[in-house]
Amino acid sequence: MSHPEPRTPHNVAELIDAVLAGDYGPDPKDLSITSAFWLYNTTRLAGSQVTYHNHYLLLRVGTAFGACSFEAGELAPDFCENASGHTLDKLLRAESTPVRIAALDAYLAQVSPHRDAAEAERVMLPTGTPEVRAKARDAAIAGLLDIEPGAKVALIGVVNPLVAAIRERGGVCLPCDLNLRTTQWGDRITDDMTEVLKEADAVVATGMTLSNGTFDLILAHCREHEVPLVVYAQSGSAVARAFLPAGVTGLSAEPFAFSQFSADETPLYRYKEAA
Repeated sequence: MSHPEPRTPHNVAELIDAVLAGDYGPDPKDLSITSAFWLYNTTRLAGSQVTYHNHYLLLRVGTAFGACSFEAGELAPDFCENASGHTLDKLLRAESTPVRIAALDAYLAQVSPHRDAAEAERVMLPTGTPEVRAKARDAAIAGLLDIEPGAKVALIGVVNPLVAAIRERGGVCLPCDLNLRTTQWGDRITDDMTEVLKEADAVVATGMTLSNGTFDLILAHCREHEVPLVVYAQSGSAVARAFLPAGVTGLSAEPFAFSQFSADETPLYRYKEAA
């Protein structure tokens, strides 16, 4: 049975409602979680004094892994104890934002895998050390930015190689992060998103914004002010893709297993809003 093209959502709540209504394909009550993972990892790249702390919820549905990153303490590991076997319609209505986003990501990635998307450009990250792979990933993300020299780029969710990649393309990086205070080079990082958005000629935001409630605000700002918005998403990549016609102009989607969990070649998928 074919499904009509769904109406473009303007925020995450609208997208969840549309999925529950069957606008994107099969009824979520007919899809079940096979496996649930709670992951915590730390990373410190060579030469850096910054340790990144990452928490993820991963939900497997069929051939897809739905993912959501979250802040420490937001979701306990014992959530996974009873999550396997639940149907997606139940988890899409969960009180926990990370659970809803991971379930939504799993659904959208299962009904439309990145690997099968005709509009996606597949980029293979090379075999190598974490530093080599991070540099290649962030160069691929920055390559989605069409900026003039001197353009101010708000970076919401700071990773140092991406700061460098923006600067290499002539951009002025305006870093914002809830956990980091300075970049590797000593630049001040603000925790006030509005401070960087009001100055930005373009915005680059992480998929983490989906779980901390800021994604809708960023999306609305960029749509209203016609500011390009590139999302670099490990977690929530299929969710961010749903907004390509509604404010997101570029997307780097990196499905699980993420680059930091492998030393071998792995794919990411780049999308650009249709001209």
